[in-house]
Amino acid sequence: MIEQYLTRDGNFLLFHACCSILVITPIMKKDPTLFPEDFIWGASTSAYQIEGAHDAQGKGASIWDLFVQRENRIWRGQNGRVACDHYYRFKEDVAQMRLMGLKAYRFSLSWARILPDGTGTINEAGLAYYDALINELLENNIEPWVTLFHWDLPYELFLRGGWLNRSSPEWFSEYTKVVVSRFSDRVERWVTINEPQCFIGLGYRDGTHAPGLNLSFGECLMAGHNALLAHGRSVQVIRENAKRTPMIGWSPSGSVYRPGSNRLDDISAAREATSAIYSDNVWNTRWWSDPAILGHYPEDGLKVYEKALPKFPATDFEIIQQPLDYYCCNIFQATPVRMSDEGTPVAIPLSDGEDISLYEWSQNPDCLYWGPRFIHELYDLPIVITENGCSTSDRVSLDGAVHDSNRTDFMVGHLLSLRKAMDDGVDVRGYFHWSLLDNFEWHEGYKHRYGLIHVNYENQVRTWKDSAYCLQEIISSNGNSLKEFLHSDSEPVPYVVKEAKRYIDLNLSETFNVKTIAVHLNCHPDFLSRRFKQYVGTSLSDYIRRLRLEFARNLLRNADVQIGEAADRAGFSDRIHFSKVFRKEMGMTPSQYQQQFRVVEGQPVVEVSKNPRLT
Repeated sequence: MIEQYLTRDGNFLLFHACCSILVITPIMKKDPTLFPEDFIWGASTSAYQIEGAHDAQGKGASIWDLFVQRENRIWRGQNGRVACDHYYRFKEDVAQMRLMGLKAYRFSLSWARILPDGTGTINEAGLAYYDALINELLENNIEPWVTLFHWDLPYELFLRGGWLNRSSPEWFSEYTKVVVSRFSDRVERWVTINEPQCFIGLGYRDGTHAPGLNLSFGECLMAGHNALLAHGRSVQVIRENAKRTPMIGWSPSGSVYRPGSNRLDDISAAREATSAIYSDNVWNTRWWSDPAILGHYPEDGLKVYEKALPKFPATDFEIIQQPLDYYCCNIFQATPVRMSDEGTPVAIPLSDGEDISLYEWSQNPDCLYWGPRFIHELYDLPIVITENGCSTSDRVSLDGAVHDSNRTDFMVGHLLSLRKAMDDGVDVRGYFHWSLLDNFEWHEGYKHRYGLIHVNYENQVRTWKDSAYCLQEIISSNGNSLKEFLHSDSEPVPYVVKEAKRYIDLNLSETFNVKTIAVHLNCHPDFLSRRFKQYVGTSLSDYIRRLRLEFARNLLRNADVQIGEAADRAGFSDRIHFSKVFRKEMGMTPSQYQQQFRVVEGQPVVEVSKNPRLT
């Protein structure tokens, strides 16, 4: 007799939920960490949260520029007028991305920076800024992913009704055409609208976000319908005007659920909850995605929202439904559910002591298995994780580093879950961590830190967190470094691997190689190399070189340290060899790197990286 449990370790059964029959399918054991060669590794940001320069060089006001001026709306009365000062520091931030190994950068454009009134007059300075940012990314081999709208509607359009105005899709169409005409000779990846659930639900319904309205539910549905029309018109404009073949997606909030156990009933409950429409709120997946992908509102949604449903012509769906190249998933957590005795999904409280973020969101990594899986079942589109991260209260420690072990664990666990989803047939093309930088977290101000890079908002010094170094290793190994986190007590790391690491740590400044370590461990170099790569995910020689470079980088942060001294202390045989390796790996000479840390009177010190393990 077969127990009604689904195992996800790759050894037993797979339940095919797309049909009504339980199909028993043997699953081949797969490497759970190796990602495809063309997998896209990136990080995400949004304009208002990082750019600052709120009124610089002809920029118009957005609804957020006005909203932050209202009393008791933002934590401690904070605002994004300066934020991360990215507008003036983007070259520094792109340098950080390159050092981290990012292949892509997803960022949003400020509509009001380009069209100060939302329509009409174009602000050339705004276009020139994004020109420079895009060019800087491309010069550093980082692919730009442009999001057209991430909540900062031009204030002048709000005065004309904002998303309640039936003309808003045409405003967005005009804005899209200006952007595509200017940037599509270099930009191929486009995301139209980010999380309508948020800017409608929080901005128009709850009033906690800009523009701070408390409208009727019917008015919110109308604003949401116009946003969907804007998405559709935007896709049309991109395809009609792009100079290079575009790849287009959109990025709704990932309202997903996970089963409270591996019982098939609970898995069905999580699938049903992810597909459900809930009355009197907009927090769901299908009300937004069904029209954009399938060309109609879901039938159960029409029933749930029947009393509040606004009137609109059926031909609207001919505009809303446009072919998309990928589905962008923003997933931070998933509520656990079980199937009740009545056959309906019921939310399960988080267990006592369960890991939560500063936002009190669950940090269970299963959300990045079940979320992509259920959405892939619904829409059968390639998936890109465009936002995934956790909020913590990080700080620079006494050793000058930022030890965010919870974020590192969050990222590793979620990537391993994502790899499981891929092994189970979900077509995932990329992962963007939210966020590159600590930033202005909307109505929560600067309370929350989501960044891989810590930002000191007083002097704008950037400091890499432990999680940034972890992601750097994951990217450079294309996921193989995740193997280091997979071992259990039943499968301990081999003695030769642990001893090799210990030998390297104790003798880093000495001259040695793989053969030296093998002699020390009384084993053959080939055996040691195979075992090390099997359990660490990278070759032993690459591991040694990376540690030497990281140690040398840390030394060169001190402007008084000579380059030859750094080479010697990091164990390089000579300065010329060190300089060649450094330039190949870092894209700059040791002297160019060190120059970034020389104090210039009147200018802040630039923090490029700091590895706490080498302090």
